[in-house]
Amino acid sequence: MDHSAPFTGTQPDRAMYEEHGHADHTAHDSAHAGASWAMAMKARLHCLTGCAIGEILGMVIGTALMWGNVPTMVLAIAPAFLFGYSFTLFAVRRTGLDLKTAIKVAPAADTVSIAVMELVDNAVVALTPGAMDARLSDGLFWSALLGGFVVAFLITTPVNKWMIGRGKGHAVVHAYH
Repeated sequence: MDHSAPFTGTQPDRAMYEEHGHADHTAHDSAHAGASWAMAMKARLHCLTGCAIGEILGMVIGTALMWGNVPTMVLAIAPAFLFGYSFTLFAVRRTGLDLKTAIKVAPAADTVSIAVMELVDNAVVALTPGAMDARLSDGLFWSALLGGFVVAFLITTPVNKWMIGRGKGHAVVHAYH
């Protein structure tokens, strides 16, 4: 029997794959190969919600305290990760996952996605003329921040689709649903 031949779905092929432990790989690969845009967008929206809450909170506090640009951005990024992770943590805990495992799953699911989102979003804000010096009452502050979220969403959705298709990122979370 040719062990290099791909699984075609016939009974002899299935028996050969199961006998050699390949059946799990075939099912695993096909489950992730079909990562849809809808799945990637849903995962991104979930993460974006937590990140947006954290980042807006940090930007508002840093701006209200009249901190400089770098401390304000650092203050915005830290709660973005915290809230982004916590949204995933609470979601997987609701499925019955123990806390220790959930604490490992959340960063595995979200770190790359949050990091890319934060990089893009903060770059948009930093590169928007006058946005970092705008006050909370200025439309420029809010339009740059919200515009950054839109651009980050558009860039990170394909990143999420790519990662889910390879069994990484939010695919880790899907194993617990």
